[in-house]
Amino acid sequence: MIKHYILSLNPTAKHDWDQCILRDPLTAKRPDLAKLVTEAVGADTGSYLVSVNIEVKILEQAAVPHAEQLSLNVTDVNEKAQIREAA
Repeated sequence: MIKHYILSLNPTAKHDWDQCILRDPLTAKRPDLAKLVTEAVGADTGSYLVSVNIEVKILEQAAVPHAEQLSLNVTDVNEKAQIREAA
């Protein structure tokens, strides 16, 4: 079974759980890996010794914008909001 996920790495994230995020590309939900293994094994009750192969291939890498590209001048935004309110 081949599954595709989006991996987001951000070593400078504020919280540990945001540093490495694995998500489904269609639903954006985090995969339940235990459930995926259970689906592959079947529904029979019992304990199983399983081997799980994880092969990672980078299909595409999206560039992350630099912090300076994300900066927003708050005074410009406030001035524009005040101009709209005055009109």
